[in-house]
Amino acid sequence: MITAVVFVKADVARIPEVAEQIAGLDGVSEVYSVTGHIDLIAMVRVRDHDDIAAVVADQLNKVVGVQSTETHIAFRTYSQHDLEQAFSIGSTTS
Repeated sequence: MITAVVFVKADVARIPEVAEQIAGLDGVSEVYSVTGHIDLIAMVRVRDHDDIAAVVADQLNKVVGVQSTETHIAFRTYSQHDLEQAFSIGSTTS
């Protein structure tokens, strides 16, 4: 599984509609409305690198109201859930 984090600059008047359309795309697992220099963050989870291009370049960038995107591909995932599993390896419970 490949995860890409896509920063989206959108037409401010259309942010909710843009977010809903992006969230409905195959390969997009969630979309966050955020503060700062970008308007939305889309999490893309796909099987291979070619699928990232299919989602981002072929679909997401064509959503009406998307002005620009910046895509970051994740190398590794760290989460509290992962840390809890790592510490439980080899431990015994009474």
